[in-house]
Amino acid sequence: MSDEHKLKVVLCWHMHQPDYRGPDGSDYQLPWVYLHAIKDYVDMAYHLEANPKARAVVNFAPVLLEQLADYAEQIQDWLTSGKRIRDPLLSALAGPGLPIDRKARRHLIESCQKANEKQLIKRFSAYDRLIELASWLESHPESIRYLNDQYLADLLVWYHLAWVGDSVRQNDLRVQSLQKKRRGYDLDDRRRLVTLIGELISGVIERYRMLAEFGRVELSVSPYAHPIIPLMLDMETTRQAMPDAQLPEHTCYPGGEPRARWHIRKGLERFEHFFGFRPEGCWPSEGAVSTETLRLLEEEGFRWAASGQQVLHNSLTAAGNSSVLDKNWLHLPYRFNEGRLNCFFRDDGLSDLIGFKYADWHADDAVSNLVHHLENITNTCADEPDSVVSIIMDGENAWEHYPHNGSYFLSALYETLAEHPRLELTTFSDCIRQQKNHRPPLPQLVAGSWVYGTFSTWIGDPDKNRAWDMLSEAKQVYDEVVASGRLNPQMLEAAELQLATCEGSDWFWWFGDYNPGETVSDFERLFRRQLTCLYEMLGEPPPAHLYQVFAYGSGAPVRGGVMKQNV
Repeated sequence: MSDEHKLKVVLCWHMHQPDYRGPDGSDYQLPWVYLHAIKDYVDMAYHLEANPKARAVVNFAPVLLEQLADYAEQIQDWLTSGKRIRDPLLSALAGPGLPIDRKARRHLIESCQKANEKQLIKRFSAYDRLIELASWLESHPESIRYLNDQYLADLLVWYHLAWVGDSVRQNDLRVQSLQKKRRGYDLDDRRRLVTLIGELISGVIERYRMLAEFGRVELSVSPYAHPIIPLMLDMETTRQAMPDAQLPEHTCYPGGEPRARWHIRKGLERFEHFFGFRPEGCWPSEGAVSTETLRLLEEEGFRWAASGQQVLHNSLTAAGNSSVLDKNWLHLPYRFNEGRLNCFFRDDGLSDLIGFKYADWHADDAVSNLVHHLENITNTCADEPDSVVSIIMDGENAWEHYPHNGSYFLSALYETLAEHPRLELTTFSDCIRQQKNHRPPLPQLVAGSWVYGTFSTWIGDPDKNRAWDMLSEAKQVYDEVVASGRLNPQMLEAAELQLATCEGSDWFWWFGDYNPGETVSDFERLFRRQLTCLYEMLGEPPPAHLYQVFAYGSGAPVRGGVMKQNV
């Protein structure tokens, strides 16, 4: 079959972690950036490097790129001058000392248990035994005083060894040697492991840049601090898909459009700083789009953007085009009105099979099942040369649930799709360049995100709305102080970046009574601390409510580090 009759398939991996840097240069609050770097970012690059015919889109959040560069620099400074690493967990591994305080030692032990039990803990018997002892300590907390430094050192080493990606585990003699030793790790062992971690982190950005240079991947970007752009522009757009949604008291984010445009431009600037070129595409944070969001992206020079399947479904239905839902409506690029921006929409069913179901399958069976679905779509799309299946998902958290960090599945996936006679692995930009037909415009867009096609994950819940009100109040103070002219250029730049951190989407994701209390506690504490720091930078007293803890519940799996896979 000729290439022109092949069904185009785009695998788009979104790499994102929130900004875990503590305010005003303080310690990192959570370790997920560097842990995902040594596990997922290196493994995902490896599988693309190992399959010459494979192609994909890799999207980066700029604050992730900044944190990767910061970790690489910190580790290098520690290796050359002994300067302390500003991440408590990584600093404890580096040594030379270990915490003496009983509370600090308990926190260290708790941190080293945050890993997938089946795929990361039970996989290594030496690590599993250390975790069993840690679990026993939970019911005998007074016994922690009898644990010596060797236990903590071994636990720290094994925790990091478990998080190392399988591509590294198979090919790096240092990892193999440390695993073989099993126990009794000394300072030299710990230094070797930190050195390896530094090498892996420092190589991430360059590996993806080289893949892009060789045409193996297309790199795209999200707005700078990963904010929900449509809500910054107009919170009322929430009700386009959720007519009865309760909104915050501040129904309009102050100066929303300038801030949205700032995040888009800052994201482009930081992307170009790290990769040396400007991207053609954007995965808006959480696939959140609205009419005004797409207008801004087009004005800032993007050629494509992507969102979720339900957004397209809602939009076609609202435009009176529900009849097209009987055809191949999902697997096409769209243009909004007469604009130049192409919009692609996530195939939720196929994406979620990879994200949530295939982890429990044999890799060959999972890939065969996915290919079967794609072949059915190929048959349905036989008369439409521009058809494209967009598989868009998180590039990090899903692999924690797969054996060997998804290495068997990903290897089989790339190899099978690249060699399939009726499928073509490609990128969104190449889909645009190869378009045969003039794409009909999408006359109406119902604002929403990849999650349910709504903004319910970020607004509408009392705690989420409370967070928006707290942020809006801080933005009003920010605007007043900036207008007064009392900040010098350096102070203004620092406050601008601090405000951006507070505007990130992940704070609002976690608030709400359906999320796990421990994780909500981490995020709401850091959110209040970031807002407090913003007020201090502005020279204004933080309001009393920033010292009041949110109420939070439990029930959902963890997102940021361990359990939940999302886009």
